[in-house]
Amino acid sequence: MNFVVNHENELLLNTVRNFMEQEIYPHEEMVDRTGEVPEELGREIEKRSKELGLFACNLPEEVGGGGLDYAAMHLIEREYGKTSHALHAWAARPTEILLACEGDQHDRYLTPCVTGEKRELFALSEPEAGSDVMGMKSNARRDGDDWILNGSKHFISGPCMPDFAIVFAATGEDERPRGPRKRITAFLVDVGTPGFDCRVGNKCVSYRGYNTYQLSFDDVRLGPEQILGEEGRGLELAGKWLGMGRIWVGACCCGKAERILDMATEWAAGRRQFGQPIGRFQATGFRLADGAMGLRAADLLVADAVSRAERGAMEDADAAMVKVFCSEMLNRVADDAVQIHGGMGLMEELPIQRLWRDSRLERIWDGTSEIQRHIITRAILRPLGA
Repeated sequence: MNFVVNHENELLLNTVRNFMEQEIYPHEEMVDRTGEVPEELGREIEKRSKELGLFACNLPEEVGGGGLDYAAMHLIEREYGKTSHALHAWAARPTEILLACEGDQHDRYLTPCVTGEKRELFALSEPEAGSDVMGMKSNARRDGDDWILNGSKHFISGPCMPDFAIVFAATGEDERPRGPRKRITAFLVDVGTPGFDCRVGNKCVSYRGYNTYQLSFDDVRLGPEQILGEEGRGLELAGKWLGMGRIWVGACCCGKAERILDMATEWAAGRRQFGQPIGRFQATGFRLADGAMGLRAADLLVADAVSRAERGAMEDADAAMVKVFCSEMLNRVADDAVQIHGGMGLMEELPIQRLWRDSRLERIWDGTSEIQRHIITRAILRPLGA
């Protein structure tokens, strides 16, 4: 690890590493092979994470969570990144958007997610509106005091069938100097509500066993109490979650890159060709050197963003830089590791091919590399009026 942690966080780090060794790593190959996490295994991971204080550790103590700060969560997400979301997601970190719950919403949605009685989905992406959020077709119209929701979502990921979804839909338009802009609202929609269909969707070759869900809404009637936050302010809520979410993606990428580099280094030191370890050949050794430099830079970039977030000074561009740099660093490290292993890098008998496949998704979800660069470019040019 390329940064120093205090004594308290060192104890936390040891707890997480022991948890991973005992509860997670032994099941990786099976889950990747079968494409699913058995319910009893997921519940056991959930149970152990509660016993260790890792379940809902990201939420404040006043709502029943672990109350860990960003520096502590950085360590946890980095360690979790070394394995599959299909497994570590059972040690849930409920989306912080739920902190916007008010009144009865606390007992109905927030508290059950903190205790593990309920699971949520964050439903933003659509078949024709992934990166183009303003292009979303899902909409809700008023009907008296109620709202009637129609539309669909896809690529909505989670470890198991949820109890409810946080659904973003257009509820009208606002006139802006640059033209009309959709007003986006977040709704809390229970699975089982008439007209709401939630089913397992496409199978992904990355993080096998971590499900994607397809959601469809056909005249789903929702009461005013099912709006999360304020009507028309859904994207502001989403932005708060996506910013830190992108930093945690970066932390996960660093953890995975470290694990891959350790495997590649061990292979390069032990595999011999022409009478010497292949790591002594520049073609191999320089790949390890480049990976180590990339990981060092990525770790420091994440640590800087975490520090900014703790001071309340993090901007969208900071999170975007972390996400694009760390995910692309990880992909280079993973690809080089396969090359170092040669043909064995693509054989199912070794974990390198799985980590390589899992790494590819990081450049896509939570905003593609192209979207991150757009955010960074906008932050550079806007102060100049461009």
